[in-house]
Amino acid sequence: MAPMGIRLSPLGMAVFCLLGLGVLYHLYSGFLAGRFAFFMLSEPAAGGPETPHGSAPGGAVDLRELLAVSVLAAVRGGEEVKRVREGNVLNAKAKGKTREGAEEQLTTGDLLSNRRMFYLLKGAFPAVQINSEERVDTADQETVSWDHSIPEDIKEKIQPREVPAESVTVWIDPLDATQEYTEDLRQYVTTMVCVAVNGKPVIGVIHKPFSSYTAWAMVDGGSNVKARSSYNEKTPRIIVSRSHAGKVEQVARQTFGNKTVIIPAGGAGYKVLALLDVPEKNQEEADVYIHVTYIKKWDICAGNAVLKALGGHMTTLTGEEISYTGSDGNEGGLIASINMNHKALIEKLPDLEKTSHK
Repeated sequence: MAPMGIRLSPLGMAVFCLLGLGVLYHLYSGFLAGRFAFFMLSEPAAGGPETPHGSAPGGAVDLRELLAVSVLAAVRGGEEVKRVREGNVLNAKAKGKTREGAEEQLTTGDLLSNRRMFYLLKGAFPAVQINSEERVDTADQETVSWDHSIPEDIKEKIQPREVPAESVTVWIDPLDATQEYTEDLRQYVTTMVCVAVNGKPVIGVIHKPFSSYTAWAMVDGGSNVKARSSYNEKTPRIIVSRSHAGKVEQVARQTFGNKTVIIPAGGAGYKVLALLDVPEKNQEEADVYIHVTYIKKWDICAGNAVLKALGGHMTTLTGEEISYTGSDGNEGGLIASINMNHKALIEKLPDLEKTSHK
């Protein structure tokens, strides 16, 4: 008998194909799901930066370590400032004008110091916000590592203290007194780092590149510098910016008397050091530091922290505390003193505040 053939109807063929496709879909979708889960567990979220090791959101920062890195950053930046000046390759150019119409200078020293300081601090504390006077060119990035060593004088005076990373703002001034730098008035030049916590200055570092002197202090911690003990509150010596000396002199003499000494100087860092006991032959001494116009926060934050750590004061001309968050400028001028009646000084200077917003 001849074998009988098996024939499937068109409907049966369709059902068979659908069953086969169902099996393949089930197997392949399981494979894709597994691969997707593996990808999500092993890679950072799309569009977001990879979280650096040890700096997860909400992490803590040790202020003693940050002080050590800040000192090192100021010194390293100062090395660049000194090298450029001694090599006489400043390449100075105008980067803009101040509110008073004076040209602001930019040199190779500013840029190289800024790069060295910024990347050292950023490499050591990647989760911390850093504000610098000069723009950071990401195309010119360099790796500057920190070996986690803490100088012995900092170890002896400062205890570890942790704060949330998101509460910290670092202010860098890679070359304070650039105008004086171009004029080769080296005594005025400093590099500075300040650490503010919730807008309040806590750590200040002021380094003088051409004498290798560094002053540092931490509020409620310690310092390597002291305030001077001799002051004459009746006829104080007032240190002011070279460009503002004439504006301050007339009012100051009317306020404090004709014997008041006006000291024109460059650089906010230098002016704060003038209020302290600094072992520098070419460092002038003053009792009060006054600035009567708009000033950037990276110019004054480090000095504010140092004075505050030593019991001194730096406020606006109306006595308001300066916050180191938000905008990078301070509109209210400033007056700084130490071991003096700061409130009484402010009350003597009502006329200067009127010029601070010009």
